[in-house]
Amino acid sequence: MQTLSSPSASTSFDMDDWRSGYRSQPNEYAYAIEDIDGTIPAELEGTLFRNGPGLLDVNGYPVHHPFDGDGMITAISIAQGKAYFRNRFVRTEGYVKERAAGKPLYRGVFGTQKPGGPMANAFDLRLKNIANTNVIYWGEKLLALWEAAEPHRLNPETLDTLGLDYLDGVLKPGEAFSAHPRIDPSCDRNNNQPCLVNFGVKTGLSSTITLYEFDPKGRLVHTHRRNIPGFAFLHDFAITPNYCIFFQNPVSFNPIPYLAGIKGAAECIQFNEKQPTRAIVIPRDGISPIQTVDLQPCFVFHHANAFEADGKLYLDSVCYQEFPDLKGAENYLEADFSRIPEGQLWRFELDLTTETSQADCLIERGCEFPDLNPNNVGRPYRYLYIGVAHQPQGNAPLQAVLKRDLATGKEEIWSFAPRGFAGEPIFVPRPNSTVEDDGWILSQFYNAERGCSELAILDAQHVTQGPVATLKLPHHVPYGLHGNFTQDFVIPA
Repeated sequence: MQTLSSPSASTSFDMDDWRSGYRSQPNEYAYAIEDIDGTIPAELEGTLFRNGPGLLDVNGYPVHHPFDGDGMITAISIAQGKAYFRNRFVRTEGYVKERAAGKPLYRGVFGTQKPGGPMANAFDLRLKNIANTNVIYWGEKLLALWEAAEPHRLNPETLDTLGLDYLDGVLKPGEAFSAHPRIDPSCDRNNNQPCLVNFGVKTGLSSTITLYEFDPKGRLVHTHRRNIPGFAFLHDFAITPNYCIFFQNPVSFNPIPYLAGIKGAAECIQFNEKQPTRAIVIPRDGISPIQTVDLQPCFVFHHANAFEADGKLYLDSVCYQEFPDLKGAENYLEADFSRIPEGQLWRFELDLTTETSQADCLIERGCEFPDLNPNNVGRPYRYLYIGVAHQPQGNAPLQAVLKRDLATGKEEIWSFAPRGFAGEPIFVPRPNSTVEDDGWILSQFYNAERGCSELAILDAQHVTQGPVATLKLPHHVPYGLHGNFTQDFVIPA
């Protein structure tokens, strides 16, 4: 079995360039994008919704980690070869109160503290729903997601915040709804129509996972709860037609520094390299028993895809050799990439009959944020798209888009280096095409030379030829997290 490689230095980027993409963006805009290199494909129509931390400070008080920043939604609508940009902050309760107070009123999960030191933070266990992780349009609702609380509903045309959304009574106040829903392209519980599958988790000495499935109109069609022993850090999951698969990372949680007001909750997570990572396989029928399979020790935020073949389960996941924290850096802007492990894409083969596993590394280059043709979610697939470092070895910010042919091993890459910094690539299939890689890759990146953000549109069949169109914004958007493209909704200009 291959082992995860150790982190090593990479010098393909300038730290000041990278840092400059983490400036707050307090302004809200709405305008037609006029500065375009190339030509937007005529068949590409819809809206790219993205979410991420728009504020990296609260009235001059910096966040300790960008994951603590207030959520800002961006929308780029494309139709008839033209594009329109809009952004709005999610008016969460915490955002509104802190804007009025002019200072932080809440502690952040990833280490941001209120002014006043430990005495001001000790035993303050309130969570600020920052709604900053993902955004999805489903059932004619636009929802901003943060995994530890309820979603916020937004007006899809204006991006105005309408308030917390309990999904027509499915959620109770305070219940979590993950920021990583999966869309099953053909669900047998919904007459082979698409359905949105998601989960919520409550964790402690034991953990409860609640699974939800919604039809295209947003109506709940199936739900069930399962209990598993132990603490569970579950950021993402994967689906197949018959299963939901989670990785229970080998971590423990020591709450004492958090209770004492010294650290954020996520800073109290401890990785145990002597314990296995555990695959939790939950049948979607809600009846069949859970199965668990031990894996090599690793930490996983994101899964690419899962599928069933030859009586086995296969799962492709971005793995770290340990929990990728800041390794003692004062804050994220001082992060030493040579000390932080890079993510690598691994394929896990799970034999549920023997409850054994095998693993192989598919992509050794530092990578994150995988995507694929949405028609292949939960099914065997050939092409994967993922953000990667410019250099083939060592850890560094994502600066390129890589396409991997999982059948042949062939890789195609387009890099925005040395002064471009990329994030999550999103694959958009060409309408009515049945060819898996026929479509476009949308990659929003930060151009440090301009000090502004841009959206690159690449032909997914010819990645190495570079963007067919680049939409240049006249301002920057701080590095984001996740988003989705919807082909059936265009924001009117």
